[in-house]
Amino acid sequence: MTGVALAHPEGQETQRRRRLKANLGLADRVFRAVARGGGALVLVIMTLVGLFLTYRALQALRKAGPSFLTTQEWNPDSGEFGIAAVILGTVLIAIVAIVVATVLSVGVALYISEFAPFWLRRTLIAMVDLMAAVPSVVFGLWGAFFLQWKVLSLSRWISDWFGWIPIFKVNGVTRHDPLATETVYTSSTFIAGLVVALMVAPIACSVMREAFSQAPAGEREGAYALGATRWGMIGAVVLPFGKGAIIGGTMLGLGRALGETIAVVMIISPVFVIQPRILENGTSSVSSLIATHYGESSPFALSALFAAGLALFAVTLVVNFIAASIVARSRSGAVSEV
Repeated sequence: MTGVALAHPEGQETQRRRRLKANLGLADRVFRAVARGGGALVLVIMTLVGLFLTYRALQALRKAGPSFLTTQEWNPDSGEFGIAAVILGTVLIAIVAIVVATVLSVGVALYISEFAPFWLRRTLIAMVDLMAAVPSVVFGLWGAFFLQWKVLSLSRWISDWFGWIPIFKVNGVTRHDPLATETVYTSSTFIAGLVVALMVAPIACSVMREAFSQAPAGEREGAYALGATRWGMIGAVVLPFGKGAIIGGTMLGLGRALGETIAVVMIISPVFVIQPRILENGTSSVSSLIATHYGESSPFALSALFAAGLALFAVTLVVNFIAASIVARSRSGAVSEV
């Protein structure tokens, strides 16, 4: 038959059997074993933590049943306890924190990587990294005794102009009321979220800055060659390249915000009712609940605290899994618009 090349059966069998195999040296094999062992160890530790929390929480969970997720009160010794109020407070504080921290982190990371002169860049990087090492109690003291009283006017302004939005409404306060006391705005979800935002912003900023600084120089120059301004180049090259880092840094900060304890305890005024108004006095969180009640709890109340901790552990795992899946689908550098 003309015009048709027939492959020899033995040649096809040889190609089918051929396998590429890397010849790993001793150092490579040791490194691979250590990396696999480290990953497996992390999974084992996380599993053991979850099993321990579940075991210690079983007594309370058996008594509370499904109402543990819907009850607002926290009085385990009387049989009335649940996480409906504290889990909502935890989520709201984390959302406020991550919204503020994301805007702040992206802005600082872009300035350091794209605008700051070389002599200033190192200083700013060191300051951001140093800010991440400041203890939580320092942020809590600063937030409770300084920041809180400086942002009350901002809280009142937001309430006056955006109070028609339910989360910005403050009960008992009318717009531009000259007799309204500012204490109704203290110890709120908003103030706690601002403090936590300043705590998580350095972590997210470091992740984003590293990605922004690695945007390909060729694509940067290509954008300029096509007539783009600096902001146009950032929008077309740097931000798409660092999209995965933005998402990853944001979710990393969210995980930290969900579990923040000391700073939140020092700022909020605990209330065990569902309180969705972020500007109004009073809120609560799972971590602050555990920190303030752990030392004085009966054995059954301690089991209830373990149940609350288990719920926070589950929420954090879900957030991290979602973050991992999003980052996997939007890897840094995978897409640019040039």
